[in-house]
Amino acid sequence: MLAARLCRPLSQLPGKTPSVSHRGAGTRHTLLLCSASMTPTTRRMYASAGEVDPVGSKAVLITGCDSGFGFSLAKHLHSKGFLVFAGCLMKDKGDAGVKELDSLKSDRLRTLQLNVCDNGEVERAVETVRSSLKDPEKGMWGLVNNAGISTFGEVEFTSMETYKEVAEVNLWGTVRTTKAFLPLLRRARGRLVNISSMLGRMANPARSPYCITKFGVEAFSDCLRYEMHPLGVKVSVVEPGNFIAATSLYSPERIQAIAKKMWDELPEVVRRDYGKKYFEEKIAKMETYCNSGSTDTSSVIEAVTHALTAPNPYTRYHPMDYYWWLRMQIMTHLPGAVSDMIYI
Repeated sequence: MLAARLCRPLSQLPGKTPSVSHRGAGTRHTLLLCSASMTPTTRRMYASAGEVDPVGSKAVLITGCDSGFGFSLAKHLHSKGFLVFAGCLMKDKGDAGVKELDSLKSDRLRTLQLNVCDNGEVERAVETVRSSLKDPEKGMWGLVNNAGISTFGEVEFTSMETYKEVAEVNLWGTVRTTKAFLPLLRRARGRLVNISSMLGRMANPARSPYCITKFGVEAFSDCLRYEMHPLGVKVSVVEPGNFIAATSLYSPERIQAIAKKMWDELPEVVRRDYGKKYFEEKIAKMETYCNSGSTDTSSVIEAVTHALTAPNPYTRYHPMDYYWWLRMQIMTHLPGAVSDMIYI
Protein backbone atom coordinates (compact mmCIF):
# COMPACT_ATOMS: atom_id res chain seq x y z
CA MET A 1 0.00 0.00 0.00
CA LEU A 2 2.79 2.42 0.90
CA ALA A 3 4.64 1.65 -2.30
CA ALA A 4 1.48 2.14 -4.37
CA ARG A 5 0.85 5.53 -2.82
CA LEU A 6 4.42 6.81 -3.12
CA CYS A 7 4.55 5.80 -6.77
CA ARG A 8 1.88 8.38 -7.69
CA PRO A 9 1.86 12.17 -7.43
CA LEU A 10 0.09 13.25 -4.25
CA SER A 11 -2.56 15.09 -6.22
CA GLN A 12 -3.68 11.77 -7.73
CA LEU A 13 -4.38 10.00 -4.45
CA PRO A 14 -8.18 9.70 -4.36
CA GLY A 15 -10.38 10.39 -1.38
CA LYS A 16 -7.65 10.63 1.25
CA THR A 17 -5.41 13.28 2.67
CA PRO A 18 -1.86 11.90 2.56
CA SER A 19 -0.06 12.27 5.88
CA VAL A 20 2.96 11.21 7.83
CA SER A 21 2.16 10.11 11.38
CA HIS A 22 4.21 9.75 14.52
CA ARG A 23 2.91 7.94 17.60
CA GLY A 24 4.36 8.89 20.95
CA ALA A 25 3.14 8.92 24.56
CA GLY A 26 -0.22 7.54 23.41
CA THR A 27 -0.81 10.46 21.03
CA ARG A 28 -1.04 10.33 17.26
CA HIS A 29 0.56 13.38 15.63
CA THR A 30 -0.23 13.89 11.96
CA LEU A 31 1.71 16.02 9.49
CA LEU A 32 -0.41 16.89 6.48
CA LEU A 33 1.49 16.70 3.22
CA CYS A 34 -1.11 17.71 0.68
CA SER A 35 -4.82 17.39 0.28
CA ALA A 36 -5.92 15.33 -2.67
CA SER A 37 -8.18 18.20 -3.65
CA MET A 38 -5.33 20.70 -3.68
CA THR A 39 -2.86 21.40 -6.45
CA PRO A 40 0.60 20.56 -5.13
CA THR A 41 3.00 23.46 -5.00
CA THR A 42 6.53 23.99 -3.82
CA ARG A 43 6.60 27.76 -4.13
CA ARG A 44 9.32 28.86 -1.76
CA MET A 45 9.26 32.37 -0.34
CA TYR A 46 12.62 34.14 -0.45
CA ALA A 47 13.47 37.10 1.75
CA SER A 48 14.11 40.27 -0.26
CA ALA A 49 15.83 42.23 2.51
CA GLY A 50 19.52 42.76 1.93
CA GLU A 51 19.49 41.81 -1.74
CA VAL A 52 22.40 42.76 -3.95
CA ASP A 53 21.60 45.97 -5.85
CA PRO A 54 21.91 45.15 -9.55
CA VAL A 55 21.02 48.53 -11.03
CA GLY A 56 23.63 49.86 -13.40
CA SER A 57 26.46 47.71 -12.09
CA LYS A 58 25.84 43.96 -12.22
CA ALA A 59 26.33 42.00 -15.44
CA VAL A 60 25.02 38.44 -15.89
CA LEU A 61 25.52 36.04 -18.79
CA ILE A 62 22.92 33.30 -19.35
CA THR A 63 23.37 30.41 -21.77
CA GLY A 64 20.51 28.77 -23.66
CA CYS A 65 18.25 31.82 -24.00
CA ASP A 66 16.51 30.84 -27.24
CA SER A 67 13.56 29.44 -25.27
CA GLY A 68 12.49 27.91 -21.95
CA PHE A 69 14.15 28.88 -18.68
CA GLY A 70 16.87 30.96 -20.31
CA PHE A 71 14.47 33.05 -22.37
CA SER A 72 12.23 33.81 -19.37
CA LEU A 73 15.20 34.44 -17.08
CA ALA A 74 16.80 36.92 -19.48
CA LYS A 75 13.65 39.03 -19.54
CA HIS A 76 13.16 38.74 -15.77
CA LEU A 77 16.71 39.76 -14.83
CA HIS A 78 16.52 42.63 -17.29
CA SER A 79 13.37 43.82 -15.53
CA LYS A 80 15.26 43.63 -12.21
CA GLY A 81 17.91 46.05 -13.50
CA PHE A 82 20.74 43.70 -14.45
CA LEU A 83 22.88 44.09 -17.55
CA VAL A 84 21.99 40.81 -19.27
CA PHE A 85 24.01 38.99 -21.91
CA ALA A 86 21.70 36.36 -23.39
CA GLY A 87 23.62 33.56 -25.07
CA CYS A 88 21.57 32.03 -27.88
CA LEU A 89 22.42 28.99 -30.00
CA MET A 90 20.24 30.17 -32.90
CA LYS A 91 20.98 33.91 -33.00
CA ASP A 92 22.73 33.64 -36.37
CA LYS A 93 19.67 31.86 -37.77
CA GLY A 94 17.20 34.54 -36.65
CA ASP A 95 15.35 32.38 -34.12
CA ALA A 96 12.01 33.73 -32.87
CA GLY A 97 13.17 33.86 -29.25
CA VAL A 98 16.21 35.93 -30.20
CA LYS A 99 14.07 38.32 -32.21
CA GLU A 100 11.74 38.84 -29.25
CA LEU A 101 14.63 39.61 -26.90
CA ASP A 102 16.19 41.97 -29.44
CA SER A 103 12.82 43.69 -29.94
CA LEU A 104 13.09 45.09 -26.41
CA LYS A 105 15.80 47.38 -27.83
CA SER A 106 17.46 47.83 -24.46
CA ASP A 107 21.08 48.71 -23.75
CA ARG A 108 20.87 46.31 -20.78
CA LEU A 109 19.80 43.23 -22.78
CA ARG A 110 22.15 41.98 -25.46
CA THR A 111 21.86 38.70 -27.32
CA LEU A 112 25.03 36.81 -28.24
CA GLN A 113 25.64 33.94 -30.64
CA LEU A 114 26.75 31.22 -28.24
CA ASN A 115 27.12 27.50 -28.81
CA VAL A 116 28.57 26.15 -25.55
CA CYS A 117 30.16 23.26 -27.51
CA ASP A 118 32.23 25.68 -29.63
CA ASN A 119 35.45 26.94 -28.06
CA GLY A 120 35.63 29.85 -30.49
CA GLU A 121 32.11 31.07 -29.76
CA VAL A 122 32.68 30.82 -26.01
CA GLU A 123 35.93 32.81 -26.28
CA ARG A 124 34.23 35.46 -28.42
CA ALA A 125 31.43 35.72 -25.85
CA VAL A 126 34.01 36.36 -23.11
CA GLU A 127 35.60 39.13 -25.18
CA THR A 128 32.21 40.68 -25.97
CA VAL A 129 31.27 40.76 -22.29
CA ARG A 130 34.67 42.04 -21.19
CA SER A 131 34.66 44.87 -23.74
CA SER A 132 31.12 45.84 -22.71
CA LEU A 133 31.89 46.22 -19.01
CA LYS A 134 32.59 49.72 -17.71
CA ASP A 135 35.52 48.41 -15.71
CA PRO A 136 36.58 44.90 -16.78
CA GLU A 137 38.93 44.67 -13.80
CA LYS A 138 35.88 44.67 -11.55
CA GLY A 139 34.61 41.62 -13.40
CA MET A 140 31.20 40.16 -14.24
CA TRP A 141 28.72 39.46 -11.46
CA GLY A 142 26.94 36.32 -12.60
CA LEU A 143 26.99 33.32 -14.93
CA VAL A 144 23.98 31.06 -15.35
CA ASN A 145 24.78 27.79 -17.13
CA ASN A 146 21.34 26.93 -18.48
CA ALA A 147 21.98 25.52 -21.97
CA GLY A 148 21.02 21.87 -22.20
CA ILE A 149 19.50 19.13 -24.32
CA SER A 150 17.71 15.94 -23.42
CA THR A 151 16.79 12.59 -24.88
CA PHE A 152 15.33 9.30 -23.72
CA GLY A 153 15.77 5.60 -24.25
CA GLU A 154 16.86 2.60 -22.24
CA VAL A 155 20.58 1.83 -22.19
CA GLU A 156 20.41 -0.84 -24.90
CA PHE A 157 18.32 1.49 -27.06
CA THR A 158 20.75 4.41 -26.83
CA SER A 159 23.73 4.81 -29.15
CA MET A 160 27.16 5.92 -27.99
CA GLU A 161 26.82 8.94 -30.27
CA THR A 162 23.74 10.01 -28.31
CA TYR A 163 25.55 9.68 -24.98
CA LYS A 164 28.39 11.83 -26.31
CA GLU A 165 26.07 14.44 -27.85
CA VAL A 166 24.13 15.01 -24.63
CA ALA A 167 27.31 15.12 -22.53
CA GLU A 168 28.96 17.61 -24.88
CA VAL A 169 26.21 20.16 -24.23
CA ASN A 170 25.03 19.48 -20.69
CA LEU A 171 28.31 18.62 -18.99
CA TRP A 172 31.30 19.71 -21.07
CA GLY A 173 29.45 22.83 -22.23
CA THR A 174 28.93 23.80 -18.61
CA VAL A 175 32.58 23.14 -17.76
CA ARG A 176 33.85 24.96 -20.87
CA THR A 177 31.75 28.07 -20.30
CA THR A 178 32.51 28.19 -16.58
CA LYS A 179 36.28 27.95 -17.08
CA ALA A 180 36.17 30.72 -19.69
CA PHE A 181 34.25 33.16 -17.47
CA LEU A 182 35.82 32.34 -14.09
CA PRO A 183 38.47 35.10 -14.28
CA LEU A 184 35.70 37.70 -14.64
CA LEU A 185 33.60 36.07 -11.88
CA ARG A 186 36.58 35.96 -9.51
CA ARG A 187 37.28 39.65 -10.00
CA ALA A 188 33.69 40.49 -9.08
CA ARG A 189 33.53 37.92 -6.26
CA GLY A 190 30.30 37.05 -8.05
CA ARG A 191 27.85 34.19 -8.51
CA LEU A 192 27.78 31.00 -10.56
CA VAL A 193 24.44 29.25 -10.98
CA ASN A 194 24.30 25.85 -12.70
CA ILE A 195 20.96 24.51 -13.88
CA SER A 196 20.98 20.81 -13.07
CA SER A 197 17.86 18.69 -12.54
CA MET A 198 16.16 16.45 -10.03
CA LEU A 199 17.64 13.75 -12.31
CA GLY A 200 21.05 14.93 -11.20
CA ARG A 201 20.22 13.60 -7.76
CA MET A 202 18.25 10.45 -8.56
CA ALA A 203 18.34 8.10 -11.54
CA ASN A 204 15.36 7.26 -13.68
CA PRO A 205 14.73 4.49 -16.24
CA ALA A 206 15.18 5.45 -19.90
CA ARG A 207 16.97 8.70 -19.02
CA SER A 208 20.57 7.54 -18.53
CA PRO A 209 22.22 9.99 -21.00
CA TYR A 210 20.56 12.92 -19.27
CA CYS A 211 21.10 11.60 -15.73
CA ILE A 212 24.79 10.98 -16.32
CA THR A 213 25.36 14.56 -17.42
CA LYS A 214 23.34 16.12 -14.62
CA PHE A 215 25.05 13.98 -11.98
CA GLY A 216 28.27 15.31 -13.50
CA VAL A 217 27.06 18.92 -13.23
CA GLU A 218 26.28 18.33 -9.54
CA ALA A 219 29.78 16.97 -8.86
CA PHE A 220 31.44 19.74 -10.87
CA SER A 221 29.45 22.36 -8.95
CA ASP A 222 30.39 20.89 -5.57
CA CYS A 223 34.09 20.75 -6.43
CA LEU A 224 34.04 24.31 -7.73
CA ARG A 225 32.11 25.57 -4.71
CA TYR A 226 34.86 24.30 -2.42
CA GLU A 227 37.57 25.88 -4.59
CA MET A 228 35.82 29.24 -5.00
CA HIS A 229 34.80 29.68 -1.36
CA PRO A 230 38.07 31.34 -0.25
CA LEU A 231 37.93 33.56 -3.35
CA GLY A 232 34.45 34.89 -2.58
CA VAL A 233 32.61 33.36 -5.56
CA LYS A 234 29.38 31.63 -4.54
CA VAL A 235 28.26 28.57 -6.49
CA SER A 236 24.65 27.36 -6.48
CA VAL A 237 22.79 24.53 -8.20
CA VAL A 238 19.14 24.71 -9.26
CA GLU A 239 17.47 21.30 -9.61
CA PRO A 240 14.13 21.71 -11.43
CA GLY A 241 11.51 18.98 -11.40
CA ASN A 242 9.44 18.04 -14.43
CA PHE A 243 9.15 21.20 -16.54
CA ILE A 244 9.44 19.49 -19.91
CA ALA A 245 6.13 20.99 -21.04
CA ALA A 246 7.53 24.47 -20.45
CA THR A 247 10.99 24.09 -21.98
CA SER A 248 10.26 23.04 -25.58
CA LEU A 249 12.53 20.01 -25.19
CA TYR A 250 9.93 17.63 -26.59
CA SER A 251 6.92 17.82 -28.81
CA PRO A 252 4.88 14.76 -29.85
CA GLU A 253 6.52 14.98 -33.26
CA ARG A 254 10.03 15.14 -31.78
CA ILE A 255 9.34 12.14 -29.53
CA GLN A 256 8.18 10.08 -32.51
CA ALA A 257 11.15 11.20 -34.61
CA ILE A 258 13.59 10.19 -31.87
CA ALA A 259 11.80 6.87 -31.43
CA LYS A 260 11.87 6.06 -35.16
CA LYS A 261 15.57 6.86 -35.45
CA MET A 262 16.31 4.85 -32.33
CA TRP A 263 14.43 1.77 -33.54
CA ASP A 264 15.93 1.94 -37.02
CA GLU A 265 19.46 2.05 -35.61
CA LEU A 266 19.09 -0.72 -33.03
CA PRO A 267 21.23 -3.82 -33.44
CA GLU A 268 19.16 -6.71 -34.75
CA VAL A 269 19.72 -8.76 -31.59
CA VAL A 270 18.27 -5.96 -29.42
CA ARG A 271 15.22 -5.53 -31.66
CA ARG A 272 14.59 -9.27 -31.63
CA ASP A 273 15.06 -9.72 -27.87
CA TYR A 274 12.84 -6.81 -26.76
CA GLY A 275 10.33 -6.68 -29.59
CA LYS A 276 8.44 -3.75 -31.10
CA LYS A 277 5.57 -3.96 -28.57
CA TYR A 278 7.87 -3.42 -25.58
CA PHE A 279 9.62 -0.58 -27.36
CA GLU A 280 6.35 1.19 -28.19
CA GLU A 281 5.12 0.82 -24.60
CA LYS A 282 8.21 2.66 -23.38
CA ILE A 283 7.71 5.43 -25.93
CA ALA A 284 4.09 5.82 -24.78
CA LYS A 285 5.28 6.18 -21.17
CA MET A 286 7.69 8.91 -22.24
CA GLU A 287 4.89 10.77 -24.02
CA THR A 288 2.78 10.63 -20.85
CA TYR A 289 5.67 11.93 -18.74
CA CYS A 290 6.29 14.83 -21.13
CA ASN A 291 2.64 15.85 -21.05
CA SER A 292 2.43 15.78 -17.25
CA GLY A 293 5.00 18.45 -16.41
CA SER A 294 4.41 21.97 -15.15
CA THR A 295 4.18 24.85 -17.61
CA ASP A 296 4.76 27.51 -14.95
CA THR A 297 8.50 28.22 -14.71
CA SER A 298 8.22 31.03 -12.17
CA SER A 299 9.57 28.89 -9.31
CA VAL A 300 12.73 28.18 -11.32
CA ILE A 301 13.14 31.86 -12.22
CA GLU A 302 12.71 32.87 -8.58
CA ALA A 303 15.30 30.31 -7.47
CA VAL A 304 17.93 31.58 -9.92
CA THR A 305 17.16 35.19 -9.01
CA HIS A 306 17.64 34.43 -5.32
CA ALA A 307 20.94 32.70 -6.05
CA LEU A 308 22.14 35.81 -7.89
CA THR A 309 20.89 38.44 -5.46
CA ALA A 310 20.77 37.04 -1.91
CA PRO A 311 23.69 37.88 0.41
CA ASN A 312 23.85 34.19 1.33
CA PRO A 313 22.45 32.08 -1.53
CA TYR A 314 21.58 28.43 -0.98
CA THR A 315 23.82 25.64 -2.17
CA ARG A 316 20.86 23.90 -3.83
CA TYR A 317 17.37 24.92 -4.90
CA HIS A 318 14.55 22.42 -5.55
CA PRO A 319 11.74 23.93 -7.66
CA MET A 320 9.55 20.86 -8.10
CA ASP A 321 6.18 19.52 -7.01
CA TYR A 322 5.78 17.55 -3.77
CA TYR A 323 5.72 14.15 -5.45
CA TRP A 324 9.16 14.61 -7.01
CA TRP A 325 10.57 16.31 -3.92
CA LEU A 326 9.46 13.41 -1.72
CA ARG A 327 10.74 10.86 -4.21
CA MET A 328 14.11 12.61 -4.32
CA GLN A 329 14.39 12.57 -0.52
CA ILE A 330 13.56 8.86 -0.40
CA MET A 331 16.00 7.95 -3.15
CA THR A 332 18.88 10.02 -1.77
CA HIS A 333 18.44 9.45 1.98
CA LEU A 334 17.09 5.92 2.43
CA PRO A 335 18.85 2.65 1.61
CA GLY A 336 18.67 1.66 -2.04
CA ALA A 337 16.72 -1.48 -1.15
CA VAL A 338 13.91 0.69 0.23
CA SER A 339 13.67 3.06 -2.73
CA ASP A 340 13.92 0.10 -5.14
CA MET A 341 10.98 -1.58 -3.39
CA ILE A 342 8.87 1.57 -3.80
CA TYR A 343 9.82 2.77 -7.28
CA ILE A 344 10.91 -0.25 -9.31
